[in-house]
Amino acid sequence: MPVVGAPRHPEQQERDRELRSLRARWRTASLSSGWRFPSDWGLPEVDAVCAAVLKGASAEVSLAGLARARAASGAGLAETLADLAALHAVLSNEGSFVVPDVDATPSRLLRVTAVAWADVAMDRLSTVEVIDPLTGLPTAAYLRTRLGEIYRQAERDGVGANEGHLLLAVAVDLSGVTGWQRLTSMILAAEALRAVFDGGESVACIGPSSVAVLVPKDGRISARAVLLRRELNERLAVDAQLAEVGQPRIKVIRLPSTHDAACELVNDLGRG
Repeated sequence: MPVVGAPRHPEQQERDRELRSLRARWRTASLSSGWRFPSDWGLPEVDAVCAAVLKGASAEVSLAGLARARAASGAGLAETLADLAALHAVLSNEGSFVVPDVDATPSRLLRVTAVAWADVAMDRLSTVEVIDPLTGLPTAAYLRTRLGEIYRQAERDGVGANEGHLLLAVAVDLSGVTGWQRLTSMILAAEALRAVFDGGESVACIGPSSVAVLVPKDGRISARAVLLRRELNERLAVDAQLAEVGQPRIKVIRLPSTHDAACELVNDLGRG
C-alpha cells in the first residue's frame, strides 16, 4: 500500500510538469484564437489528450473524447476545431507565439474531432438528459423548460416574467485545477445551492463550472446570496487541495423580455 503523503518519483514529477506546461500553452493559444469562455476550457478530457501526446501515443481516441465533452458543454463545432488547431500549432511550434490555423491541421484529426462532436450534438437533439450525473442536479434543458413555463404564465397574466422571478447563477473558477478537484468542486457547489434553495426553487447545473437557480422575487434574494457565499466558502475550504479553486462568482440577473433571450442567457452563463 502506498504511503499517504509520500513524495512522488522524480520521473512522475517531470511528467506532471510537462503536462502542465503543454496544457498551459494550449490554453493560451486557444484563448488567443477566440475561445469565448475561459472558465470552461479546462475539461478533464484536456488532460487525457495532453497525456496521450506526451507519451507519443495516438491522440485520436482522446481527441474524440474531448470533442464529445466540448459538444456536451455547449461549445460549437467551429470553436472546437479552432481549439484543435491551437493544440496542433503548439505541438508544431516550440516558440512562445503560435498562430492556430484550422486549414493547417491534419484532416484526419479534424475528421475524428468533427465526427465525435456531431455524434453528441445530434444525439442531444433527440434525447436530452434530465439529471446531470455528477452533481445530481437537473440540467440546463430542464431550466429552459421551467423558464418556458414561467414566460407562458406571465404572458397569460399580462405581466413580464422578470416581474416575478430572477435568475441566480454561480460560476466556479476551475481554470487552475484538474481531474478530481474539478469534480469535487462542482459537487460541493451543487450541495451549497441545494442547502440554501431548499423550498422548491428550480435549481440546475447549466455548464461544466456553472450552476443556477430560478427564484421568485420575494425580497429575500440578497440575504440568500450572502448565505450561499458562506456555504460555498465553507465547503471549498474543507480540503486544502481545493485551495487553487478561484472564488466562486455569484450573479443575480434580471430575466430578459423573451423566453428565447432567457435560453440564450442560460447558454452563455453555462459557459462563463
